[in-house]
Amino acid sequence: MVDLGGGTLPRVLHWGADLGGLDADALAALRAVSRPQPLGFPVDGEVEIAVLPEQSAGYLGTPGLAGHRDGADFSTAFRVRGARLEADVDGTQRLVVDAEDPDAGLDLRLVLELTPQGLVRQQARLMSSGPGVFTVDGLLLTLPVPARAAELLDFTGRHLRERSPQRTAFTHGVRLRENRRGRTGYDAAHVLVAGVPGFANRRGEVWGVHTAWSGNHRSLAERSHYNPGLLGGGELLLPGEARLAPGESYTSPWLYGSYGHGLDDLAARFHGWMRGRPQHPRRPRPVVANTWEAVYFEHDLTRLTDLADAAAAVGVERFVLDDGWFGSRRDDSTGLGDWFVSADVWPDGLGPLVRHVNGLGMEFGLWVEPEMVNPDSDVARAHPDWMLRTPGRLPREARHQQVLDLARPEAFAYILGRLDALLAEYPIAYLKWDHNRDLVDAGHGARGVGGVHGQTRAVYRLLDELRVLHPGVEVESCSSGGGRVDLEILERTDRVWTSDCIDALERQQIQRWTNLLVPLELMGAHVGSGAAHSTGRRHPLSFRAGTALFGHLGVEWDLREADEAQRAELAEWIGLYKEVRGLLHTGVAVHADVADPAHDVHGVVAADGSDALFAWVATATSADYPTGRLPLPGLEPDALYHVRPQAPGAKVDGVASQWTHVPWWAPEGVRLPGRVLSEVGLQAPVLFPERMVLLRATRV
Repeated sequence: MVDLGGGTLPRVLHWGADLGGLDADALAALRAVSRPQPLGFPVDGEVEIAVLPEQSAGYLGTPGLAGHRDGADFSTAFRVRGARLEADVDGTQRLVVDAEDPDAGLDLRLVLELTPQGLVRQQARLMSSGPGVFTVDGLLLTLPVPARAAELLDFTGRHLRERSPQRTAFTHGVRLRENRRGRTGYDAAHVLVAGVPGFANRRGEVWGVHTAWSGNHRSLAERSHYNPGLLGGGELLLPGEARLAPGESYTSPWLYGSYGHGLDDLAARFHGWMRGRPQHPRRPRPVVANTWEAVYFEHDLTRLTDLADAAAAVGVERFVLDDGWFGSRRDDSTGLGDWFVSADVWPDGLGPLVRHVNGLGMEFGLWVEPEMVNPDSDVARAHPDWMLRTPGRLPREARHQQVLDLARPEAFAYILGRLDALLAEYPIAYLKWDHNRDLVDAGHGARGVGGVHGQTRAVYRLLDELRVLHPGVEVESCSSGGGRVDLEILERTDRVWTSDCIDALERQQIQRWTNLLVPLELMGAHVGSGAAHSTGRRHPLSFRAGTALFGHLGVEWDLREADEAQRAELAEWIGLYKEVRGLLHTGVAVHADVADPAHDVHGVVAADGSDALFAWVATATSADYPTGRLPLPGLEPDALYHVRPQAPGAKVDGVASQWTHVPWWAPEGVRLPGRVLSEVGLQAPVLFPERMVLLRATRV
């Protein structure tokens, strides 16, 4: 509910639970009862905190706009000159507000949207109309939360351990998360959530914001004695990245806001909105085989055709050739940027492999890393000025790489031309688009001005233009694993690589928290070999495959080395995925609130409540023995469900209860109402740690 009274910038009077239909008198009354008593403010009267907070309104917290015109015009006092309401055919409601500050020589357009799923998003465009140059140091948009939202959840992480949750009290002051990696980051705030203390998956009011930007960005939670609470976000601009001459403008990233009763409800709004986009993948998500952990840089036609044969035999539908196919790229130190098929490794080009893969009924995919370059490459030797750098020095290398400055028209044209040529020459259905280093010391042009903003915009433009040229090609966003996961990169890509770590135990947490923002069908999840390459941990196939089932399933394993029994079991899991992917990729993701920290229950319930698939997971040994009852959340309370073990996940490798059994654990299962299943739960079989079983619940 937005207030435009008084001519100042819009203020959100209410963001939260549906208040029902309110007439004009009720809205006026709500505005009246929402106004605070003017005591303790830094100015006389009420401090109006708009979606772009201004100090001129008396707000002394973090300003919405930070900038100046050669030291002047540092504080704005925007006044609304016009507003209009719009409605899209899909039900999206939009408020467009135009405001101006003639003294500062600035015009502002704010766009606030409410989607049919209840997602709020807003964006600002600032234009300079005054003399000289206005330097934008930062533009931050906010949404208010009530005082009862006294606990914060955000995320940290690192390579191989992305999106690790952390909780803090929401006290007076600022909790500011700044990302300066030049990409979204493993350790980004991801979704910054404020909620009532003790909020969980299925309980407690929560309010969350996501800053949709793939470069440097900020996320903020702030409150004071006169400000119950704000959540906000925006781009983190390097000095000089946004300098506006007369008539020039700067547009902020979208800030998304989601409210819910419990984190599952909050996540469902994100998932529902994404699934409603016209470009969202509609066809069944194909089973992927990626060659990286199978062969690394050891490319050989016979070896790879044998691997393709093995992949097709277990039901794989898309075969992706990873790093090592181009230029002098025999390891990670050379050749990056030389996007020509290596004549040494592929004397007849990629055609023989592509034809073999297609002949097996599989699509062909290819790994690329268009934004990076090895200094030891033909393109870097020919164009040393094409790298992001400050005058007089190159940034320190990371993985033997530098960053190709795509804001340079010549570099942009080269990369677009090479990708276009590859996609025109071969029937490539899929690009795994990697991005393997942070943007450190990233200067652009002869003066070495800050280059992250321009690079981020150039990457978006590159993807947009490539998709116009080749609209049928799907693109995965990979960035040293899950280092670039945000809603703006997902406007241009068809899935994210969730993590380079496919250890199933680590993936249980990584996938769960990625799923807070991203629906399962856009999350790459692969079955690895028996020993995880990133941790050395060994898991049975049932745990590895059962974990990867809840995502966009793939295989990253040298199947030539798998025995017949392993291949047969993997084929069973792939068969199950094909059976249930329609459920998993359209249904509602649910996560139970389980008291025992050694156990987890998660699953997907069909949108109409007719079907559901759950995973019961033991991540550690429990203090309780035997295991207690575990709930099945999200089912229709008054509907009757037939619940039974789901093969092949019904077979428990290492079940601790092998000498006794749970009475109902049989193919015939039990029939109970959804309310009983969610409130009382079912006695779970005792599992050894790092094991899981699957359950199916079908409405009778």
